[in-house]
Amino acid sequence: MGRPTIADIARRAGVSKGAVSFALNGRPGVSEATRARILGVAEEMNWRPHSAARALGGARADAVGLVIARPARTIGVEPFFSQLLSGLQAVLSARAVALHLMVVEDTAAEIEVYRGWASEHRVDGFIVVDLQVKDPRLPVLDELGLPAVVLGGPGKGGNQLRIWADDREAMLSIVDYLAAIGHRRIAHLAGLPHFQHTQRRIRALRDASRRLGLEEAVSVPTDFSDAEGAAATRTLLSRSRRPTAIVYDSDVMAVAGLGVAGEMGVAVPGELSIVSFDDSVLARIVHPPLTALSRDTFALGEQVARSLLAALDEAGPGRDLQMPTPRLTVRESTSPPGAASAGSPEASSGASPAGPVAASPGGPPSGSAAGSPAGSVAGSVEGSPGRVDAARIVDSGSEPV
Repeated sequence: MGRPTIADIARRAGVSKGAVSFALNGRPGVSEATRARILGVAEEMNWRPHSAARALGGARADAVGLVIARPARTIGVEPFFSQLLSGLQAVLSARAVALHLMVVEDTAAEIEVYRGWASEHRVDGFIVVDLQVKDPRLPVLDELGLPAVVLGGPGKGGNQLRIWADDREAMLSIVDYLAAIGHRRIAHLAGLPHFQHTQRRIRALRDASRRLGLEEAVSVPTDFSDAEGAAATRTLLSRSRRPTAIVYDSDVMAVAGLGVAGEMGVAVPGELSIVSFDDSVLARIVHPPLTALSRDTFALGEQVARSLLAALDEAGPGRDLQMPTPRLTVRESTSPPGAASAGSPEASSGASPAGPVAASPGGPPSGSAAGSPAGSVAGSVEGSPGRVDAARIVDSGSEPV
């Protein structure tokens, strides 16, 4: 027997096709006893709705879409995305809602997937990640008219719900801690420069450098991959006056950087402190374990899914939600800089070394050099990670980020 139809169910249940349609779609028009009998027959026949027919009838697809425009090879090794997806699935599966996931190479391809899925009624709504400066996806999502939850913000543009954590305060907590234990030259291996969260982290480092009077602070954009993280680390550590601390925008890059330091004979943390912007099992099982910003990414995924399901159920505007700011967890990869950390006696100058500080995202840790006079600040670096020179802050637009 082929795929059972509404007519097959009607014949077996001894009712009209209209009664079957009312029962299967939860509409009034049949008694509860008849509805229960029809649903029982449908279950016995292993009936499942045809997606095209459901779309024509205005029924839900019982699916949401997530399209990620990053190189597939970087997504496959990112603990952040695996935890996020796990949280999404935990909530969606409980409601029998599927998650359609597609990884594409660029934003143009991502937008085409949105249009295709919407026109084919494949999904009821979207989850959007990696919010961009002047994001071209937001007006398209407005045009399509399906509910969407954006992981990232706050910011202007689009009518979508936004769920976000304060990347600026998180970065400030890292820089304040490093300055408090004596670091004066800090490098930042950032993500893709057109992402809003990358811009916030770069600007937070720049602003903290001025406030703390750091000798140098550079941000180097990368594609989040271990390969670029390793290449940029190798370039930084080959300088005559290398940084005494490096902050990585992902734990994958941080682990790659730790490997490069070992390869080059640079002791961690004696000559180089390493901090990861993401915390995961990966950051905890390496030696030394990495100081990192900790947050519950699984719970973040759960919240995103709950917010989207609520938007689908209520068919109305929801509210933006700020999640707790990630908190700094200090481990063995950070310490006060040693005299030989940058190949010069100046490496230990500046703030007096202090013991580990419990960094608070709301302000500088105890003992920070917030009152130090402003010093020269190096901005971020555009282009290849192999080129590390002082340059202007990467900024692809005037939208607040």
